[in-house]
Amino acid sequence: MIIQLRTLMGLEVGMSALAWLLIPLVAAVGAGLWGSWANRTRKARSDGPELDGYARFRAAMEKSHTGP
Repeated sequence: MIIQLRTLMGLEVGMSALAWLLIPLVAAVGAGLWGSWANRTRKARSDGPELDGYARFRAAMEKSHTGP
């Protein structure tokens, strides 16, 4: 009887709507926390090794080929 009364008053529908609204809210909070963690300050690292490797790659590609 109480379940029927709650359904008639709309509490059952209201609680399910609240649950569906909480799911994206929790997801947004989780995404915000993950984003702030992923964007945290890290030790400064130079691009020296990567740029040196790229310079060697470009130099190798610019060499002329002597075909057989």
